[in-house]
Parts: sequence; structure tokens; C-alpha cells
Amino acid sequence: MKSTVETLSPTRVRLSVEVPYEELSQHLTQAYQQVGAQVRVPGFRPGKAPRAVIDQRVGKDTIHAQAIDNALPRKIAEAYTENDIRALGRPEVDFASTDLTENEPFSFTVEVDVAPEIELPDPADLTVTVDSTEITDEQVDGEIENLQLRFGTLKTVERAAANGDFVTIDLRATIDGEEVEGGTASEMSHEVGSGNLIEGLDEEIVGMSAGETRTFSTNLVGGDRSGEDADIEVKVSNVKERELPDLDDDFAQLASEHDTLEELRDAIRKQLADRAEATQLQQARERTAEALVEAVNMPVPDGVIDDEVKHRRQHLDEQLSAMGATLETYLSSQGQSVEEFEEDLKETASAGLRRQLILDKVADAKEVQVTSEQLTSEIIRRAQQQGVPQDRWQEFANTLQQRGMVSGIATEIRQALALEELVREVKVVDTAGTELTNEALFPTPEGVVDEEAEEATEESETAK
Repeated sequence: MKSTVETLSPTRVRLSVEVPYEELSQHLTQAYQQVGAQVRVPGFRPGKAPRAVIDQRVGKDTIHAQAIDNALPRKIAEAYTENDIRALGRPEVDFASTDLTENEPFSFTVEVDVAPEIELPDPADLTVTVDSTEITDEQVDGEIENLQLRFGTLKTVERAAANGDFVTIDLRATIDGEEVEGGTASEMSHEVGSGNLIEGLDEEIVGMSAGETRTFSTNLVGGDRSGEDADIEVKVSNVKERELPDLDDDFAQLASEHDTLEELRDAIRKQLADRAEATQLQQARERTAEALVEAVNMPVPDGVIDDEVKHRRQHLDEQLSAMGATLETYLSSQGQSVEEFEEDLKETASAGLRRQLILDKVADAKEVQVTSEQLTSEIIRRAQQQGVPQDRWQEFANTLQQRGMVSGIATEIRQALALEELVREVKVVDTAGTELTNEALFPTPEGVVDEEAEEATEESETAK
């Protein structure tokens, strides 16, 4: 097979491919077998009719078209490899002719979007900022207060409702006297001031007592009548206030395994610190990727972006349809037009593609390789995340393989490893101005397998 490449733009090429007839013989044989198995010829068992008889029955054009369909994926892939092409998106194939003439080469052209040339910046020139891991007394107090709220109790009071109270209410929405479908609710519990329900509701409830009814107007958000003005009738059945436990050692014993409030505060401070360290590393990764994308000036193929936008919109349409909603209704509730939505999708898809291409380039430059242990660990993690029992992990992995998803997972791992290497090379500072070392960001040294991942891999080997 011979092929040549012509650059049409920084992100698109045309391949001219010439395949010798001899290389198509196996595909012709396969085509005769496939078509022959579907053709009923008197006197012959299915698939056993001679080629001449099949030609008379269905015509050579049908056989040739099937043979070309069989051959194309492999021949296009060979042309990509031969010309070192990294194709993106679907190829557009054009044939001078679909006739296959014995001893004559078969020719076709392929136009496809490709990854552009990328010039990577020096990681040492990049600086990213992450949050500090310093934990303040105010943060600890906030967690204590949240815990205190969880153990609070509600007590009915004989007074008007105020912010922070809990009320039981009945709601009824009407437009021009007609009840809005789905706009009625009874015996609903609501925290006054939370803003979780209808706009303007909390302001009306403040000052209302049990048994009192009020009506006010508001603009509906969501549903078939979204954007319309409606009259809302609200009736308060009862008012309750939250009583909080005292913050003392008894509370610490009630809310935790600790004996004293001071021990509880220390434990919460450590939890916040651990959480902050994990967040800091995640921020370092994400902001390094963002800085890298911003530093690289590169075009992206419009065709790939358009396909991704169509795919994402179709996926959202299907989700909304399953919920009995439409894209237009959903966007109206979000205060966004279809044009704005599609532009946002395009920007998101473009940024995502740029990130993937750049990280692939980094991985190539650093010769990043994914080990079988890393791939196995990630597959197990996904199985556990989806609640797959251990005795079905191998079945889960086989399903991923059959669906052609394993190579994509390996690519994601490779990009993540490349990004981690970059984080080790850029300058990372926290909001307090402190430059962070790799030892601070990565408590586990390079080359040391994470214990949880190691255990998961060992369990997988045992399961096999």
C-alpha cells in the first residue's frame, strides 16, 4: 500500500491512498462469504454458492462495496501510521470508483482533522496559586456549629415566624384564577430564610402565625409555566424554633467518640487540615493544567468541536426528555438562550480538547507509560465506585474491553501522570505567599505505590 499526505490547514490533512489488488483479495473473499450467507440459491446450501452465481444474483457492485467496507478501517489506520498522523474525529472518504479491477490498484482519499503542532512552554516559567492549608479558629467554630445544628431539636412556639424557624405550610399557585399544575403542596416543612422554595415566600412568612393565610405574587421558575406571574396562597399550620444543645463536654460525647469538647475541636481541626491538603493538591493539578492551556497558543479543529457540541446537546435533550422537560424550558429557567447555551458548550468542548491534546503532548515528551498495575487499579476503582461486587470485577473489566473503553481509560491515566509530573516542575505558591515543595504537595514519594491502590490490585489478582 502507498499513501501520501497533503496538509490542508494546521488541523486538517488529506491522505491519498493506493491499495494493490492483491491486498484486497482476502476482503473480497470475506465479502463473498458475508453476502453469500444471506443469499438463497436453489441447489446450494447458504454460503456455498459459487462466486459466479452470487455475482449473477446480487451483482459485482454489491460484492465490491462490501469488500471495500471491510478493507477501509484497516487501510485508513495503516495510512495514519505510515504518515504519522494523529487523527481526530471521523474521516471523510472519497472514492474515484468503487469498482475493483483485477491486478489494478484501488485508490481513495481521506480528509480528517488532526492534532496541531504544539510548542510546550518551560514548566519552570509557570506559577500557580493554591489555597493555604492553615486552619483558623473560625473554620473550626463553623464545623462545631454545623454539628450543633444537626443535634438540635424543634419545639413548637406560640408566636409569629422568624428567620431560622421551621414552619409547616400549605401552598397553592394560580394564574388568572386557574390552579397551576403541580403548584399545590400540603403539610410541607420549610426553614424560614433558606430560600429553597418560591421567590418572595420567606419574606411573606416572616411575621405569620399558625393558622394565618396570605397571598402574594411572584414569577414562576421551572415547569411548564416558567416565567409567568402567579398568585401564591400560603397557609402556616405551625411554627417551630430550633433548640441547640450547649457546647460542653456532654455535647462532645453526644456528637462524637471524644470525651471533651477540646478533644472534639482538635479532631475537627485535623480533619479540616487533611481535607485542605487534599484540596490543595487537587488545586495544584487543575491550575497547572489551566496555566498550561493558557500558555499554549494552538488552533483546534472546528469539526471535532462541532461533533462534541452535538453529542453533548443530544445527551442533555435525552435527559430532559426523560424528565418530561424540553431544552428550551430548561434554558428559560436558567435565564439562557439556546444560542448562548451552544456557545458555552463550544467553549467548554474547545477548552477540554485543548487540554487533552496538550497533556498528550506532555506525555509524549516525557515518555510517560501506563503500567498494567495502574490500569488494573483504575478499573477496580471504577468498579468499586459503581458498586460492582469483587467477584464480578473481572466481568466488569471484560465488558469495558468489549466496549473499547480500556484504551480510553489508559489515555486518561497517562494524561493524569503527565500532569502530575508537570506539577512537580512548576512553581506552586499558596495564598499566604509560601512556595510549596514537592514533599509538601506529594506526601507519598515518587515510585511508592499508594497502599489502597496496592491492596485493590492484590484483591484483583486473588479474584482471578
